[in-house]
Amino acid sequence: MKQITASLPFEWPSRAKVLSAVETLVIGAAGGLLFLVAGLPGGLISGSMIAVGIAAIAGRQLAVPPLLTQTVLVLLGISLGSVVSRHLIQQVSAYPLTIGLLALATFCATFGSSYYLQRVHGWDRTSAFLAGSPGALSQITILAVERGADLPGIAVVQTMRVIILTAALPLVLALAGVAPSAAPSLTTTTASPFDLLKLVAASLALSLLLRLIKFPASWMFGAMIASSVLHGAGWVEGGLPDWVRGVALVGIGALIGSRFARMKVKTLAGHLRAALGSFAVAIAVSGIFVGIVALATQVKFSDVVVAFAPGAMDAMLALALTLHIDPIFVGAHHLSRFVFVTIATPGIVHLFGRTQDDVDD
Repeated sequence: MKQITASLPFEWPSRAKVLSAVETLVIGAAGGLLFLVAGLPGGLISGSMIAVGIAAIAGRQLAVPPLLTQTVLVLLGISLGSVVSRHLIQQVSAYPLTIGLLALATFCATFGSSYYLQRVHGWDRTSAFLAGSPGALSQITILAVERGADLPGIAVVQTMRVIILTAALPLVLALAGVAPSAAPSLTTTTASPFDLLKLVAASLALSLLLRLIKFPASWMFGAMIASSVLHGAGWVEGGLPDWVRGVALVGIGALIGSRFARMKVKTLAGHLRAALGSFAVAIAVSGIFVGIVALATQVKFSDVVVAFAPGAMDAMLALALTLHIDPIFVGAHHLSRFVFVTIATPGIVHLFGRTQDDVDD
C-alpha cells in the first residue's frame, strides 16, 4: 500500500487542511505573544500550547501538518545546536552517573504511576503500565492497539502530563529562582547568509540520514547534532534570527496543544482524575531522584529538573532553549529516556500486563 501511495503524483493539501493549519498557527501565535508580553517564563511555547489546547477542547479542528511539523523541529534543532560550546561538551563526563539514575527514575516512576492507576482507578495492568510510561508516545500507542489496552485513557494521561509540565515547569523554576523569569537571548549575532545556508543544508542532510536509520526524533536531533558540530568546531558563527526561533517555539507549542483536537470532552473529563493522580506520582518519584542528583553532582539544579522531567523530548528541549538551560545535557537524558522506554516497555508489558490470550478473548 505504501509503494502505491509513493508512486502517485504529489497532491496539494485540501483547502480545509490549509485553513486548519493557518488557524492553528494564528491561535498559537496570539497565545504565545500574550504570554510573552505578560513576561511569563517560557511564554512563546506555553502560551501557544495553552491557547491552541483551549481552542481544540472548544471544538476547533486544529492541526499542524507533517511538513510544517518537520520544519519546526529542524529549526528547533538548529537553535539548540547553536548554543553549543566547548565548555558544554567537556561536561559529558558527568553524564554516565546521571543517565544511570535517570534509568532507575524512569522505571520507578512507571511502576509507581501504574500501581496508582490500578489500585485507585481500577485500570487493567497493561493500560496502567502503558499510561505510566513517560515518553515514546508513538510506540506506546502501537503497543496499546496490539494489546487491546484502553487507548483513550492512555492518550489522556500521556497528553496531560506533557501539557502540565510544559505549562508549569518554567513558572516553577522561575519562582524557585533557579531559572530566568524571561527568556534570554541565546545568541548575540545572527549567522551570515552563507553560514545559515550551511546550517540548513547540514541539518537537513543529517536529519534525513537519521530518519533512514529510524533514529528517534530524527528531524530535531539531526539538526541539533549538525548545528552543534558546526558551532562547536567554529565553522559557523551566530545562529538563526530571533524571529525564526520564535516561530519554532510557537510551532512546538501549537503542535502539543493540537493533541486535544483528537479528544472528546467526555473522554478527557472521564480520565482527568486518573491523569492528574498519575502525574503527581510520577513527579514525586522524579523529584526524589532530582534531589539525589543535585546533592551528588555539580550539575545545575535547573538542568537536572528539565532533564528528569517526564515529558516529551521536543517540549523539554524547547523549554531548555527558552530558559537558557544546557541543551546537550537535557537532550542526552531525554534521548536516553526514549531508548529506555522503547526497549523496556514491551518487555514490561509482556511480563506484567495481561496475557495475549486474555487480549484475544
